[in-house]
Amino acid sequence: MTLRPFHLAFPVRDLAEARAFYGGLLGCAEGRSADSWIDFDFYGHQIVAHLAPDMGGDAAANPVDGHDVPVPHFGIVLTMPDWQTLANRLTAAGIQFGIEPHIRFKGQPGEQATMFFRDPSGNALEMKAFANDAMLFAT
Repeated sequence: MTLRPFHLAFPVRDLAEARAFYGGLLGCAEGRSADSWIDFDFYGHQIVAHLAPDMGGDAAANPVDGHDVPVPHFGIVLTMPDWQTLANRLTAAGIQFGIEPHIRFKGQPGEQATMFFRDPSGNALEMKAFANDAMLFAT
């Protein structure tokens, strides 16, 4: 089966903030847009920021490897060099991490680099990478 791009629509409080964050900081190319939404190319996947000023990020979390992981969240699995480049760019930009860039499950199956942060509307994102992509679904 060929992996197909996913589509994710999510709420944002301000489209200009979303454009600056996803387009400017994360480097996602902008696609179609209207007065109430913007399409972004999120590493080959389609994400759509929909204007919904009364909705915000949730505060729920689940414990994972010693950290409280925000629920819901979305993100992408990058290559390790791309993950490190993004971590450096976000750190230099002064992004406040909910979970700082680090290695999770060190020395175990599924060992991965991960980081969590929120967009200006409070949506949680996780960016991760594996030294060996075969570990993505390791148990």
